[in-house]
Amino acid sequence: MGLLGNWFKKKKKQQLEQVTEKKADEKKAEPAKAAQPKSAPVVLSGQGGKNVSAKSYQIILHPLVSEKSAVHESQNKYSFVVAGWAGKDEITKAIQELYDVSPLKVRTANIMGRTVRFGRRAGRRSDYKKAVVALPPGETLTLHKGV
Repeated sequence: MGLLGNWFKKKKKQQLEQVTEKKADEKKAEPAKAAQPKSAPVVLSGQGGKNVSAKSYQIILHPLVSEKSAVHESQNKYSFVVAGWAGKDEITKAIQELYDVSPLKVRTANIMGRTVRFGRRAGRRSDYKKAVVALPPGETLTLHKGV
């Protein structure tokens, strides 16, 4: 096996050298790329055909549906699950873009996931950030359309 082993090693070494030579030739032949300007933000159509930035959809993940949030909706407060990195000002802008409503107040809370058991196994629910958005009197959001 010594002869075949050496032959295989030489073959692999030759193939590796050929590949590195090709890459070096491609780099020399490739012209220097000019600095391209940053692309414009992606714009999508939101409610009423209004243009909405994609970042708004990354900030507001989905409405939070619970008994407590249903009670809050009667008080003109709406709950959303939002991105963990989003601040109150970004959440306010996203609500304005998505729902055409300017909130009076935004409150946020980081919710830690609870430990749960599945038989003998212990697991953990995901952490998330919750935002409670207070709207001015007379303004409403249609979150549960067709439910």
